Amino acid sequence: MTYFQTGVVFRIIILMPFVSFLTVSSATSGAQETVGVTEVTPELLVFATAAGNVVASVGPDGALLVGTPAAASTPFISNVLASRTKSAVRYVVIAPQDIAHSQGDAGWGRRGAFVAMHENALQRISGNVMGPPPPLPPRFTELGVDRPRIAFSEVLAFDINAESIHVVHQKPGYSNADAIVHFHVAKLIYLGEVFPGDGYPEIDPTQGGTLDGLLNTLDGWTNSAFRIVPPRGDVVNGGSVKTFRDMIVTVRDRVKRLIDGGRTEPQILAEHPTSDFDARWGHGRVQPNQFVHELYNALKSGD
Repeated sequence: MTYFQTGVVFRIIILMPFVSFLTVSSATSGAQETVGVTEVTPELLVFATAAGNVVASVGPDGALLVGTPAAASTPFISNVLASRTKSAVRYVVIAPQDIAHSQGDAGWGRRGAFVAMHENALQRISGNVMGPPPPLPPRFTELGVDRPRIAFSEVLAFDINAESIHVVHQKPGYSNADAIVHFHVAKLIYLGEVFPGDGYPEIDPTQGGTLDGLLNTLDGWTNSAFRIVPPRGDVVNGGSVKTFRDMIVTVRDRVKRLIDGGRTEPQILAEHPTSDFDARWGHGRVQPNQFVHELYNALKSGD
């Protein structure tokens, strides 16, 4: 099956029921990426883009996207949404990332979407300021994207497509912009970078992140009745969140015992306290030694 749109070609290879993987090619920029599409329900899709997963509620009221979309995949996602709803309304909530991985609004603003981001994350990409907005970050200019134009503080609520959706700001875990997104009817949760899906978590103190906040956010979603969409990787259930949370606690306790025993950080790293977990979680953005470093700093600082 092939989708055609001006300047863009989409090639779709069906691998299994309700799941497909696509190669998206842009004739203007030459960018190319593989995009996965998982149909959780006919009204709830998950797009796996180069920047991260995007959850989409789509139906008669339009579409709501949540996650970290890649600019190169925006034309394709827009095409899919148009095939499933006659409404032109598009809401996009961008999850926080560091500037090195952010793709701003991924081009959704120029398509007329309402694009929002937590105020703390938006400030880090030079938005949500009192006064004239500063120039876009050079990376955004290179990608041809804008920054989100709407900021929220604590809660965003949507009543759309027979679904109740709440975006709720959390205690700082990965960052001080962390938020969970709860699709109540579908019992589906997007946790953001506190549950990355591709490996160990990042606790970024430069963005206000704390270990206690990260564990606090994970604690509420360990029930296997919940479907969980991570920023990267497959849709799982709350049981996977529990396993992930228990791993963090186990490594934290090991590092704490070594600190209490007078070990320095280099000595603790030499002990490889993550060794029995590395096969499963040691291949993501956060490498094992970086994770141990995060835990060491959090424990030493009392976070």
